[in-house]
Amino acid sequence: MSQGKVWLVGAGPGEPGLITVRGLEVLSQADVVLYDALAHPSLLDACPGADKRYVGKRYAFDNPPQAGINRVLIEEAKQGKKVVRLKGGDPFLFARGAEEAEALADAGIPFEVVPGVPSPVAAAAYAGMSLTHRDLSSSTTFITGSDKAGKEWSPDAWKKLATATDTICVLMGMRRIEDITRAIIDGGRDPGTPAAVIQWGARPEQRVEVATLGTIAQRVRDSGITNPAIIVVGQIVSLRDKLSWYDSRPLFGKRILVPRPAHQAVATAEAVRARSARPIAFPVIEIVDPPEPERLLAAARDVQRYDWVLFTSANGVDRFFAALAQVGRDARAFATAKIGVIGPKTGKALDRFGLRPDLVAKEYVGEALAEAILGAGDVRRVLIPRALEAREDLPKLLEASGAEVNVVPAYETRPVGKKQAEELRDMIESGDVDVVMFTSGSTVSSTVELLGDRAVELLGRITVASIGPITTRAAEARGVTPAATASEYTVDGLLDALEAHFRP
Repeated sequence: MSQGKVWLVGAGPGEPGLITVRGLEVLSQADVVLYDALAHPSLLDACPGADKRYVGKRYAFDNPPQAGINRVLIEEAKQGKKVVRLKGGDPFLFARGAEEAEALADAGIPFEVVPGVPSPVAAAAYAGMSLTHRDLSSSTTFITGSDKAGKEWSPDAWKKLATATDTICVLMGMRRIEDITRAIIDGGRDPGTPAAVIQWGARPEQRVEVATLGTIAQRVRDSGITNPAIIVVGQIVSLRDKLSWYDSRPLFGKRILVPRPAHQAVATAEAVRARSARPIAFPVIEIVDPPEPERLLAAARDVQRYDWVLFTSANGVDRFFAALAQVGRDARAFATAKIGVIGPKTGKALDRFGLRPDLVAKEYVGEALAEAILGAGDVRRVLIPRALEAREDLPKLLEASGAEVNVVPAYETRPVGKKQAEELRDMIESGDVDVVMFTSGSTVSSTVELLGDRAVELLGRITVASIGPITTRAAEARGVTPAATASEYTVDGLLDALEAHFRP
């Protein structure tokens, strides 16, 4: 058996997009992943086949012993596995990465360190503070609020630090923030020095309190801010008034329900996080095989018979190419058929099959696709692999022009079960959702069915957003009025509409 290897990977500060390219590459190849509390949960989507184990350490919780973590790393590597130790921030900055590396070295286990974006650097940047500045700070000190034994640093140590550096960043210091700030003042630092506490930095949950060194402790106690947080002391805190960018966005901190099938919610969630909002992926529908799969297989066998094959969703693309593979064919089957799609995202779904659409509708609706196809020349035979239930405008317009249209169900959408219905109602009732994004008529109908008799009431408590006028009409037909409707019928267009809605 070949020997395995361990990678000590920094997950970055919180925002999953801040993990390094190398870190994500290693994670995707892992057999076993041991992850911390501060590693963003969505990063685990990069290693779906791995054995994932939580080994996080949090104050006042029953934490796994470090010796036990070291032992697991060694044992799994000895079995020839690729083992990733996923740690918040950087594995060597106020973390136990060095101790884990020492244990691996002593055991003769190969290891690699993949540095991460340090949490205090990122948290300060996301709060609008530059830790160094030519006019305000030429030195920065990172310090932990407790020593190896878990005991607090002595007041004398803090006094020495007080005037030795321009900017002080304290990690794990919230439990003794009163003692720490008092000792820094006693050491000679002006109590009027700007100070801040940043909780959950670089995440939509981020909270920032700014005060003076003499008042920051009471300010955060009054506001209820606790760990995970960093304390920042220095003139650079004053930059926040001008440089705050992350938490000044219109969607910052908004909890946005994404009621899409699980495999589609990932990309949408990333787009939501890019706007400083918090996605709540909650599939209200599932994609299943059509009731007559043989019809789809027959269409895949005969695709060369058609002048045009039209795709109205990425799901249709995926299901049709799965059928092609099942009958022993591939992209070469399209040699004589042109491909039309309803929008760029659907066209993008063709990339992994080595194809590009011949035509993309200017507006992302069936009517626009029909108009474009009819304007491209004579149309005789058209294949449309799509959902079992869908709008009929596209095939009817083509048939009215004399074309022979074969509409083939490639998949069916079904609402999820009763358990999810109760969970969704509880989330809205408890105020854990601010916005729901409807990206299709099927997500509207499935959500309304899940919520049952109280659907209109519950959806009236939150902001409803629609990806376009057709989805808006579907919502209105159910008694739900969207507050924002996208003018560009994409997820980004929908988020633009939401930002315009919430912008002061």
